[in-house]
Amino acid sequence: MPELPEVETMVRGVREHFVGGVLVGVQSCPCDCRPILLEPALDRINERVREQRVTCVERRAKRILIGLASGDLFVIEPRMTGLMLVEDPPDLEHLRIEWRLRQGRKSRSVWFWDRRGLGTVRLLTAEQAATHLGPSRLGPDALEMTFEQWTQALALTQRPIKVAMLDQKLVAGIGNLYASEILHRAGIHPERPAASISKKRVAKLHAATLEVLQEAIRYEGSTLGDGTYRNVLNQDGSYQNMHRVYGKGDENCPTCSRSVIRRIVQAQRSTFFCPKCQR
Repeated sequence: MPELPEVETMVRGVREHFVGGVLVGVQSCPCDCRPILLEPALDRINERVREQRVTCVERRAKRILIGLASGDLFVIEPRMTGLMLVEDPPDLEHLRIEWRLRQGRKSRSVWFWDRRGLGTVRLLTAEQAATHLGPSRLGPDALEMTFEQWTQALALTQRPIKVAMLDQKLVAGIGNLYASEILHRAGIHPERPAASISKKRVAKLHAATLEVLQEAIRYEGSTLGDGTYRNVLNQDGSYQNMHRVYGKGDENCPTCSRSVIRRIVQAQRSTFFCPKCQR
């Protein structure tokens, strides 16, 4: 489930535990579940990273980037259930990777936990990272995308706006949950063709994207009923308490109080909207 706000929260949470530290080693944790994708092999990773200093921890769309002094870069994709943790995990059964670091006389560890095993951990060279994270795979970051970029991108597709927003080559970082919340905030019907949206509405979409994502980051993301997402301290986010439409099918709209929130399926994903607020 992690989308941009959850991944940004993970990045902020682990940054101080990584940056400035020297990698002692990376090891896989005992796990009998479906393995995650780990590239290259663990022994090769350790040959390249042992005694390397961590210089930065950043986010690119829904990916966590851990930069090393050598120029190599860990690129971590949490996918559906992946978490970065510095405290006790939800369980030991689904711990996947441990980074062991040294900072002065202190030792510390950061873990990657993944219940469903869909996450990926790659160690890339700078050149490989430029390709893996480049414009052929990822569009502008949703928090950095300008009104002009929104206008140009939406003009290129007749797909329903909600479906278009999930295309990471169009705009990077927005997932199913926040697309519904953003469209509600902007007053745009999720089935409206993207290219038909007026510039006035594009401006509202741009503003709503920034508002919703920045609010969600302040509340450390959304932890839904299944408890999948946790922050790096294994605690719930709290933005789920601020949701206006997502997961609220058949409830009264909290914005207009005069309509019932509807649920439809688009591209095999649930979409929630208010037919009065989003005509």
